[in-house]
Amino acid sequence: MKDSFKYEKERRHKSHKPPDFKLGDLVLVSTLDLNDIKGPNKSKDTSAGPFMIKALHGPNAVQLELTGELMKKHPGLPVSLIKTYI
Repeated sequence: MKDSFKYEKERRHKSHKPPDFKLGDLVLVSTLDLNDIKGPNKSKDTSAGPFMIKALHGPNAVQLELTGELMKKHPGLPVSLIKTYI
């Protein structure tokens, strides 16, 4: 059993690259799971932003400087919901 856990952990680390975000970076937030954005889902944008990263909370969460309709949301978001703004 321990061998299988070790194998899976090694396999995951080979293909998984941790997100590379820094303070002040501009990012887009995925709006697919947010119900507060007005309008029908069909015409809703898939992402909102760009927003600036104010703080990093470990490797899996960031705090953003939100504006507009997202201002009512909690500014701490998991990195799975954000992507870099080019």
